[in-house]
Amino acid sequence: MIYLFKSHKPDTSDDQIMSVYDDQPNAHKKFMEKLDACIRNHDKEIEKMCNFHHQGFVDAITELLKVRTDAEKLKVQVTDTNRKFQDAGKEVIVQTEDIIRCRIQQRNITTVVEKLQLCLPVLEMYSKLKEQMSAKRYYSALKTMEQLENVYFPRVSQYRFCQLMIENLPKLREDIKEISMSDLKDFLESIRKHSDKIGETAMKQAQQQKTFSVALQKQNRVQFGKNIHFNDRIPEERNEVELKRAFEEEDENEEEVLTVQDLVDFSPVYRCLHIYSVLGDEETFENYYRKQRKKQARLVLQPQSNMHETVDGYRRYFTQIVGFFVVEDHILHVTQGLVTRAYTDELWNMALSKIIAVLRAHSSYCTDPDLVLELKNLIVLFADTLQGYGFPVNRLFDLLFEIRDQYNETLLKKWTGVFRDIFEEDNYSPIPIVNEEEYKVVISKFPFQDPDLEKQSFPKKFPMSQSVPHIYIQVKEFIYASLKFSESLHRSSTEIDDMLRKSTNLLLTRTLSSCLLNLIRKPHIGLTELVQIIINTTHLEQACRYLEDFITNITNISQETVHTTRLYGLSTFKDARHAAEGEIYTKLNQKIDEFVQLADYDWTMSEPDGRASGYLMDLINFLRSIFQVFTHLPGKVAQTACMSACQHLSTSLMQMLLDSELKQISMGAVQQFNLDVIQCELFASSEPVPGFQGDTLQLAFIDLRQLLDLFMVWDWSTYLADYGQPASKYLRVNPNTALTLLEKMKDTSKKNNIFAQFRKNDRDKQKLIETVVKQLRSLVNGMSQHT
Repeated sequence: MIYLFKSHKPDTSDDQIMSVYDDQPNAHKKFMEKLDACIRNHDKEIEKMCNFHHQGFVDAITELLKVRTDAEKLKVQVTDTNRKFQDAGKEVIVQTEDIIRCRIQQRNITTVVEKLQLCLPVLEMYSKLKEQMSAKRYYSALKTMEQLENVYFPRVSQYRFCQLMIENLPKLREDIKEISMSDLKDFLESIRKHSDKIGETAMKQAQQQKTFSVALQKQNRVQFGKNIHFNDRIPEERNEVELKRAFEEEDENEEEVLTVQDLVDFSPVYRCLHIYSVLGDEETFENYYRKQRKKQARLVLQPQSNMHETVDGYRRYFTQIVGFFVVEDHILHVTQGLVTRAYTDELWNMALSKIIAVLRAHSSYCTDPDLVLELKNLIVLFADTLQGYGFPVNRLFDLLFEIRDQYNETLLKKWTGVFRDIFEEDNYSPIPIVNEEEYKVVISKFPFQDPDLEKQSFPKKFPMSQSVPHIYIQVKEFIYASLKFSESLHRSSTEIDDMLRKSTNLLLTRTLSSCLLNLIRKPHIGLTELVQIIINTTHLEQACRYLEDFITNITNISQETVHTTRLYGLSTFKDARHAAEGEIYTKLNQKIDEFVQLADYDWTMSEPDGRASGYLMDLINFLRSIFQVFTHLPGKVAQTACMSACQHLSTSLMQMLLDSELKQISMGAVQQFNLDVIQCELFASSEPVPGFQGDTLQLAFIDLRQLLDLFMVWDWSTYLADYGQPASKYLRVNPNTALTLLEKMKDTSKKNNIFAQFRKNDRDKQKLIETVVKQLRSLVNGMSQHT
């Protein structure tokens, strides 16, 4: 209020107040004085102002007093109006309270609706979860659980039913794990049972693809004129027929091609993998799956004990293994991380080692070459099938080379029986031919060329027997059989050529040579048969070059190639011929011994019969007939046989004279023996086998001749005088031999002349014998001391 009366005149005392701050002596006192003066001035100003506005204030009070009466009236009116208004608003208040109550209910309802709308999706999702569990849609159920936990449950976590749901989810997850694991076990059991069907289907598809590819290659070779098919027995027309058949089979089977998904429902493993992935326990699932599959692999790789008896046993073994790894390959490519390439490679290497060990063990029991060949084809198909799925199979082809050696051994055993049958059925006589057709039949079987035989008129004979063309055909069949194993081994023509030549060499040097040697040594094989065997081996040896050409035509590998193996037919048949020749010499000597054993000399006869002994004439006639057969043999063989026979006969006759059991020999017996030796000499001089020079064959009896001449002429003085001289007439007479024979004659003379000892001639002869005996003994003793 003070400011209402404040003057707006300038205050001159302000300057005075400001002077307080001047730095003057007695400043405080002066300041107080000036302040009091200022206050007095202001009081005067206020008083002036109040005096100026006093009348206005009085007028205002008067007006207020007048208004007071009106205000009281207004208060009464307002009070009355308020009362009336309160009476009139009681009904409104009741209605308003009802409205408020309804509004509250409406708000509550709205709140409940909002809460229910918030809970309904949770309940719907949980209901959906139950439906998915009932429908076994476990992967979807897990996804629903994730949505419930991450999206829906946080919105209604304050409600009790939500807590119950949250507590129930772990149990549901465990149930899903158990159920999915049970499904996986059922799946594993199912694929274990269906592995052979899966493998059979995969191998069948691989075989169809291979057949189609081979047929297509043949067609291309025919089109370009480069048909190098190994089996030259199949003409090009047949190749075209096979190609057409392959295309037809391909068309027929095209709609029937089944995949592993068609045979096996993989959904359990997919579901289980996804479920464990969602549950964050993928590693547990992977470990369990791999562990169980390794156990199944060990079971699959375990063969049956009699698997080697039939090809079906091997086929079942292979199809199960193929089915196992086809499933693993499918799992590898359609899942991420369940199996890895490193895992499958490790599993395959383990399986491959086991497979090779099993095949090596069981194939060793196979003695049938057809079964071994079927086994080889199964192994090739097995390897090609798995190679198509990316598994390395080089070790299987290395194993096939081991089985190839065994296959060759079984072939050699089989052909041993074949050759044995051929030799047993042979008549060992030249093949007779009566017309041109028969001649062409033999020529078509065996490559024989002889211009002289071609010029001869029918009927005529081939020099070899029936076994020769049969053996030649069987050797070619062996080559074909050996070739069958070499096919599909992914080897070059050079390697196949080398394999064929080596196996053929084994057939010639081991099997055929052994059969020939066994045949030659059989007791019932006579001299005629041995002669024919030598002739047969000669022609077989000449045919070896045709066998080499035959192999060359199959493999298209020239014989001039540096590393080409040559056939050992030359040495094989030479050894057989040498054995046959030796057997001829042996049997001929045995036959001579049989005739000599028939000799029945009367060693005490006084006079000879005047003719040769019957056994000797029979022996000579036998030798003449035999040596006529020898005309078909090479010259040296016949000459050697003849010389060997004469020498053996000479030795046998000499041994007969010197036999220790023979105690006495008369001069008549010596003369009879001399007649037999003369027949032998006549036989030798008759040249039973051409080719001997001079009296070479007669020298076989020179020892006997000189010994008998010595006793016949009784020229002991010459013998004793010239003994040891190169020009001695009786150079071949051994003192021991002469002494032995002379002692036997001495004993005979004593016995025969026991009553004629008083005759002078007999006494002189006896004395001469005793004198010669003494001299021979002295000579023999001197030789012993010198030695």
